[in-house]
Amino acid sequence: MKGVKTSFKGNKSFLPSKLCVVCKREMTWRKSWEKNWDSIKYCSDACRKRSDKA
Repeated sequence: MKGVKTSFKGNKSFLPSKLCVVCKREMTWRKSWEKNWDSIKYCSDACRKRSDKA
């Protein structure tokens, strides 16, 4: 995510985003997800728990 740091400039519209596989809500990239962004599927623990039931 080297490109994120140079183009971010405080505007979240430049950050990558993806949809939650359960609720289809858009998730914007977070610094804490930097190392595993490709494996992030759920927007919250609640959605993660709902996916196990389905």
